[in-house]
Amino acid sequence: MSVMLLAEKAYMAAVVLATRLLGHRRRPDRRYRWEPIGDGDDDVEAGGGGGGEAYPMVLVQIPMYNEREVYQVSIGAACGLSWPADRIIVQVLDDSTDPVTKELVRGECERWASKGVDVRYEVRDSRRGYKAGALREGMKRDYARGCDLVAIFDADFQPEPGFLRRAVPFLIHNPELALVQARWTFVNADECLMTRMQEMSLDYHFTVEQEVGSSIHAFFGFNGTAGVWRISALNEAGGWKDRTTVEDMDLAVRASLKGWKFVFLGDLMVKNELPSTLKAYRYQQHRWSCGPANLFRKMLMEIVRNKKVTLWKKIHVIYNFFLVRKIIAHIVTFVFYCIVIPATVLVPEVEIPRWGSVYIPTIITLLNAVGTPRSFHLIVFWVLFENVMSLHRTKATFIGLLEAGRVNEWVVTEKLGDALRMKLPGKGSKKLHMRIANLCCGIRLHILELGVAAYLFFCGCYDVAFGNNHYYIFLFLQSIAFFVVGVGYIGTFVPLS
Repeated sequence: MSVMLLAEKAYMAAVVLATRLLGHRRRPDRRYRWEPIGDGDDDVEAGGGGGGEAYPMVLVQIPMYNEREVYQVSIGAACGLSWPADRIIVQVLDDSTDPVTKELVRGECERWASKGVDVRYEVRDSRRGYKAGALREGMKRDYARGCDLVAIFDADFQPEPGFLRRAVPFLIHNPELALVQARWTFVNADECLMTRMQEMSLDYHFTVEQEVGSSIHAFFGFNGTAGVWRISALNEAGGWKDRTTVEDMDLAVRASLKGWKFVFLGDLMVKNELPSTLKAYRYQQHRWSCGPANLFRKMLMEIVRNKKVTLWKKIHVIYNFFLVRKIIAHIVTFVFYCIVIPATVLVPEVEIPRWGSVYIPTIITLLNAVGTPRSFHLIVFWVLFENVMSLHRTKATFIGLLEAGRVNEWVVTEKLGDALRMKLPGKGSKKLHMRIANLCCGIRLHILELGVAAYLFFCGCYDVAFGNNHYYIFLFLQSIAFFVVGVGYIGTFVPLS
């Protein structure tokens, strides 16, 4: 499995290198037709004057659930998109259960409506289907049926005014394209070490994985936000389904099997917020790991039997996209590096070749680091953190494959927003004392992580006493990392009161 993962990383690195060397010839606006819409007037705003038939009707959907800290930025950014006022509808899908938050969101929508923006505030009787259910219900509205395209932004995303003017021309001039996906950029990447680690992983995902999928196969997983869909393609693929926790990936795979193509724009960036608390990050990673594995189980035979796409594309979707990246990557990281290699210390008769225990992991790590050059000095911390999280991801992957109890668990990722973040304790001894007090007064312990920490520490001690391969250096560092996460002492601390 390590060799499979290395081959996948090397293949993607080769594609990215070739793309860079070819330069402008492989840019999206060279591979697909792109021309400015209308007269190219950049001063047209959502609240401005009328548009024209050159501008397609765009529906902007913003699904929300108790987003008290960030609702204003997303609604404001969507209402500020540069597009003729009579050719855009902003639809806020509020599933909030907190009545105060509901009133705040409703008031914000009314405030923008009073400025001439067509904002529709929609609520449901229940949260059935979670985000997929909200998006599906939103598409059923009469005014939505008259739209050509739908742009989707989660509650913490802040598109720039020119977002639609950059993305929509691809869909207008290329009838084979179903999706334009933008890249994420992060407003709080420097908040703490955990957000820096996330930035490294997600930058690699966008600059390498999404870029390769777009350049070679015109297919990649929709990121669920910061994208524009052709509504006819969305409907042909069967619309939004809530059978897994990755409704975005589900839709993308089904649309691809219908023959539709996708394009990723690496230079079109949308600001958003990374989860900065360990609790929020763990919930997010469970959903992102469990969902793809469960979708793979549900769609494998459908992909195999499909007759609209080439064999090469089927192999890419099944092997590269699902098997290696969504399943093997998690399992090999935890089982091999955190269980098998430490176990060889206790069983000296078993010897792992140096290329397997050192060279392959090193190459994989260096290839992953290319996405975020500014954080290269943090590569050791990133490796230790990713190994710790691989336990959580591996567990979630098996839950998805086996359809166990938490397979459809959906917990909205908590966002702090600027307002709450300003209220957090400042740097210095006061913050340290508050964190230690919180740590000693009921913060949740993660037993599995603490158990692995103890196992690695024992193997490290055994290697010091009886071994001769110096694994103890890695084992002690990894044990500390598991312990730190096990006691929850990572990420941003939010006061209990």
